[in-house]
Amino acid sequence: MKKTDLYKKLGLKIDDKLKQAATPERFGQGGALDRKGQRKLDQAKGLIPFAVKLDAQLAKELRELSLTRGTDMNQLVDELLRKGLAI
Repeated sequence: MKKTDLYKKLGLKIDDKLKQAATPERFGQGGALDRKGQRKLDQAKGLIPFAVKLDAQLAKELRELSLTRGTDMNQLVDELLRKGLAI
C-alpha cells in the first residue's frame, strides 16, 4: 500500500469518527429550542401561527424597520396590526 493511500484511509477514519461523534455540551447550552419546544412556548403565551403573503418590497421594509427598532418581526407586526385595527 502506498503512503498516500494510508493517509487517505486515515482521513476517512477521522471523517467517520467526526460524523458519529455527538455535539459537545458547550454548543448545546442555551441554544435554540427545537420546533416542538418552541411551539409549546408559543402556545403557553397564547400565540398561534398566522401565515400571510406580502409584496416583496413591503416585506423588505418590515425587515428593515424591525432591524432599526431592534425588535423581532413578530413584535413589529403585532404592534402595526394593533395600531391599524384601532382606527
